Amino acid sequence: MGGQIEPTPPPGDPSQLRISDADRNKVAELLRDAAGEGRIDLDELDERLEATYAAKTYGDLVPITIDLPAHPGDQTPVVARQTLPATAGTFDSSISIMGGVTRKGAWLVPERHTAFAMMAGVDLDLREATFAAKETTIYANAIMGGIDIYVDAHTHVIVEGVGIMGAFDQGRDKVEPQLTADSPVVRVKGIALMAGVTVTRKGPPGQLRRKLLGH
Repeated sequence: MGGQIEPTPPPGDPSQLRISDADRNKVAELLRDAAGEGRIDLDELDERLEATYAAKTYGDLVPITIDLPAHPGDQTPVVARQTLPATAGTFDSSISIMGGVTRKGAWLVPERHTAFAMMAGVDLDLREATFAAKETTIYANAIMGGIDIYVDAHTHVIVEGVGIMGAFDQGRDKVEPQLTADSPVVRVKGIALMAGVTVTRKGPPGQLRRKLLGH
């Protein structure tokens, strides 16, 4: 008899699809950046790199990267934008596993916010939010799910994430940007593994409904 044949993955299970050398190299780059930032030590870096280059499927990469932001970068000095209304709340993270999380309306966005979606969806609407800092970093990591981030015309967006068999990008603007030197900066970093992370510039909430009602 010949060698043992591995079972065929069930249809519709993308986590069992084979990865390429380019996928392994992207994850290795992420790990080296994390080590440079002190998030993992050199021994753990060696262990994770070994596991990365031994990985065969997208599912194998999940435990290697799940606790790391993609491409952690240097943070610039920040300046307060405006005072938070007393009725607004603040959230350091938005995490959803096989479910959904939505942040919208008047809420305080901290200098760093972590969004994680696994087989789930996260919506971050920043159009009516108050930013605690001149520059905000959102670490958006999605696995077989989706994260949608909405900003207004006055927010400067920088998208620096990595898509692996997925998309990590800025969608088509729904309104024209109106940026000035005082515009807040939202920097979005992370990894989309068989998933989608999208930043979209839109008009004020309820604008379409008001137009339809003739207001």
